[in-house]
Amino acid sequence: MDAQIKRGLLDVCVLAAIKDGETYGYQIIKDLKPYLEMSESTLYTILKRLETADMLTVRAAEHGGRLRKYYSIKPKGLERIAEFKDEWNMILSIYRFITREDGNT
Repeated sequence: MDAQIKRGLLDVCVLAAIKDGETYGYQIIKDLKPYLEMSESTLYTILKRLETADMLTVRAAEHGGRLRKYYSIKPKGLERIAEFKDEWNMILSIYRFITREDGNT
């Protein structure tokens, strides 16, 4: 898979994992696990990129004697999910065109 396409898909997956409420890194990995495997290093790179792009907010709080970062989605992140859904419809249309059987135009 093209690296840019994969990057965009992973970004939206992480945003979707956060859209229902504040969460933290390990929980995001657990939520994504039924759908895709993601390493912690990949996740935290994506979270930093999304924070820099103003798609989510981060707050730190102590939990069990350790500092934990909590992530919440911002309106720009919700907009990106909506854009992805529109883009995906176009991708599906292109896929159907490419995979159509001979004679089925």
